Amino acid sequence: MIAIGADHAGVRLKAEIAEYLRSRGIAVEDVGTFDETSTDYPDYAEKVGRLVVDGVADRGILICGTGIGVSISANKIAGIRAALCSETFSARMSREHNDANVLCLGARVVGGGVALDIVGSWLEAAFAGGRHQRRVDKIGALERGALAR
Repeated sequence: MIAIGADHAGVRLKAEIAEYLRSRGIAVEDVGTFDETSTDYPDYAEKVGRLVVDGVADRGILICGTGIGVSISANKIAGIRAALCSETFSARMSREHNDANVLCLGARVVGGGVALDIVGSWLEAAFAGGRHQRRVDKIGALERGALAR
Protein backbone atom coordinates (compact mmCIF):
# COMPACT_ATOMS: atom_id res chain seq x y z
CA MET A 1 0.00 0.00 0.00
CA ILE A 2 1.17 3.50 -0.82
CA ALA A 3 0.28 6.43 1.44
CA ILE A 4 -0.12 9.68 -0.48
CA GLY A 5 -0.56 13.25 0.68
CA ALA A 6 -0.30 16.79 -0.61
CA ASP A 7 -0.92 20.36 0.37
CA HIS A 8 -3.19 22.64 -1.66
CA ALA A 9 -0.56 23.16 -4.38
CA GLY A 10 -0.26 19.43 -5.02
CA VAL A 11 -3.87 18.30 -4.67
CA ARG A 12 -4.51 17.93 -8.42
CA LEU A 13 -1.30 16.02 -9.08
CA LYS A 14 -1.99 13.85 -6.03
CA ALA A 15 -5.36 12.81 -7.48
CA GLU A 16 -3.71 11.97 -10.81
CA ILE A 17 -1.01 9.89 -9.15
CA ALA A 18 -3.51 8.10 -6.90
CA GLU A 19 -5.57 7.16 -9.96
CA TYR A 20 -2.42 5.92 -11.70
CA LEU A 21 -1.46 3.78 -8.69
CA ARG A 22 -4.93 2.26 -8.45
CA SER A 23 -4.87 1.49 -12.19
CA ARG A 24 -1.74 -0.56 -11.49
CA GLY A 25 -3.56 -2.48 -8.75
CA ILE A 26 -1.79 -0.68 -5.91
CA ALA A 27 -3.81 0.15 -2.81
CA VAL A 28 -3.69 3.84 -1.89
CA GLU A 29 -4.24 5.57 1.45
CA ASP A 30 -4.96 9.21 0.61
CA VAL A 31 -4.40 11.38 3.70
CA GLY A 32 -5.44 14.63 2.00
CA THR A 33 -5.77 17.44 1.33
CA PHE A 34 -8.78 17.22 -0.93
CA ASP A 35 -9.25 20.76 -2.24
CA GLU A 36 -7.18 23.86 -2.98
CA THR A 37 -7.88 25.64 0.31
CA SER A 38 -4.52 26.72 1.76
CA THR A 39 -3.00 24.07 4.02
CA ASP A 40 0.36 23.37 5.67
CA TYR A 41 2.57 20.77 3.98
CA PRO A 42 4.20 19.50 7.24
CA ASP A 43 0.80 18.11 8.29
CA TYR A 44 0.67 15.79 5.28
CA ALA A 45 4.35 14.89 5.52
CA GLU A 46 3.72 13.74 9.08
CA LYS A 47 0.61 11.73 8.17
CA VAL A 48 2.32 9.91 5.30
CA GLY A 49 5.59 9.48 7.21
CA ARG A 50 3.87 7.96 10.24
CA LEU A 51 1.98 5.46 8.07
CA VAL A 52 5.29 4.39 6.53
CA VAL A 53 7.32 4.09 9.75
CA ASP A 54 4.43 2.34 11.51
CA GLY A 55 4.34 -0.26 8.72
CA VAL A 56 0.79 0.55 7.65
CA ALA A 57 2.07 1.70 4.23
CA ASP A 58 4.95 0.15 2.31
CA ARG A 59 6.01 3.54 0.95
CA GLY A 60 4.73 7.09 0.63
CA ILE A 61 4.39 9.86 -1.92
CA LEU A 62 4.22 13.54 -0.98
CA ILE A 63 3.51 16.56 -3.15
CA CYS A 64 3.66 20.30 -2.58
CA GLY A 65 4.43 23.20 -4.90
CA THR A 66 8.17 22.52 -5.22
CA GLY A 67 8.47 19.27 -3.25
CA ILE A 68 11.06 20.94 -1.04
CA GLY A 69 8.78 21.59 1.93
CA VAL A 70 7.40 18.06 2.08
CA SER A 71 10.85 16.53 1.67
CA ILE A 72 12.36 18.60 4.48
CA SER A 73 9.37 17.84 6.71
CA ALA A 74 9.25 14.10 6.00
CA ASN A 75 12.97 13.71 6.63
CA LYS A 76 12.47 14.98 10.18
CA ILE A 77 10.66 11.72 10.97
CA ALA A 78 13.02 8.97 12.16
CA GLY A 79 12.97 6.10 9.70
CA ILE A 80 11.93 8.17 6.71
CA ARG A 81 14.26 8.53 3.77
CA ALA A 82 12.42 10.98 1.55
CA ALA A 83 13.81 11.83 -1.87
CA LEU A 84 12.80 14.88 -3.89
CA CYS A 85 12.90 13.83 -7.54
CA SER A 86 12.22 15.75 -10.74
CA GLU A 87 13.29 13.05 -13.21
CA THR A 88 13.38 9.27 -13.48
CA PHE A 89 17.09 8.63 -12.97
CA SER A 90 17.12 10.19 -9.50
CA ALA A 91 13.90 8.39 -8.62
CA ARG A 92 15.42 5.02 -9.55
CA MET A 93 18.70 5.78 -7.76
CA SER A 94 16.85 6.93 -4.63
CA ARG A 95 15.44 3.41 -4.36
CA GLU A 96 18.47 1.43 -5.54
CA HIS A 97 21.11 3.27 -3.52
CA ASN A 98 19.26 5.03 -0.68
CA ASP A 99 16.26 2.75 -0.10
CA ALA A 100 14.05 5.86 -0.19
CA ASN A 101 10.68 5.06 1.32
CA VAL A 102 9.00 8.38 0.48
CA LEU A 103 9.00 10.05 -2.92
CA CYS A 104 8.52 13.83 -2.98
CA LEU A 105 7.37 15.76 -6.02
CA GLY A 106 6.85 19.40 -6.88
CA ALA A 107 3.54 19.98 -8.63
CA ARG A 108 4.78 23.34 -9.93
CA VAL A 109 8.03 21.74 -11.13
CA VAL A 110 6.96 18.59 -12.97
CA GLY A 111 3.89 18.05 -15.11
CA GLY A 112 1.53 15.12 -14.80
CA GLY A 113 3.15 12.98 -17.49
CA VAL A 114 6.65 13.40 -16.09
CA ALA A 115 5.36 12.82 -12.55
CA LEU A 116 3.79 9.51 -13.56
CA ASP A 117 7.06 8.43 -15.23
CA ILE A 118 8.93 9.34 -12.04
CA VAL A 119 6.47 7.40 -9.88
CA GLY A 120 6.68 4.40 -12.21
CA SER A 121 10.49 4.37 -12.10
CA TRP A 122 10.47 4.72 -8.33
CA LEU A 123 7.97 1.90 -7.86
CA GLU A 124 9.81 -0.49 -10.17
CA ALA A 125 13.25 0.03 -8.64
CA ALA A 126 14.45 -2.10 -5.75
CA PHE A 127 17.06 -1.45 -3.09
CA ALA A 128 20.40 -2.89 -4.23
CA GLY A 129 21.70 -3.59 -0.72
CA GLY A 130 25.37 -4.50 -0.55
CA ARG A 131 27.62 -1.49 0.00
CA HIS A 132 24.53 0.73 -0.04
CA GLN A 133 23.18 -0.96 3.10
CA ARG A 134 26.17 0.31 5.05
CA ARG A 135 25.30 3.86 3.98
CA VAL A 136 21.62 3.50 4.79
CA ASP A 137 22.65 2.17 8.22
CA LYS A 138 24.74 5.32 8.70
CA ILE A 139 21.69 7.45 7.90
CA GLY A 140 19.89 5.62 10.71
CA ALA A 141 22.84 6.26 13.00
CA LEU A 142 22.65 9.97 12.18
CA GLU A 143 18.98 9.95 13.22
CA ARG A 144 19.94 8.41 16.55
CA GLY A 145 22.86 10.81 16.98
CA ALA A 146 25.15 7.82 17.06
CA LEU A 147 27.36 8.38 14.01
CA ALA A 148 30.99 8.75 15.10
CA ARG A 149 32.52 12.14 14.42
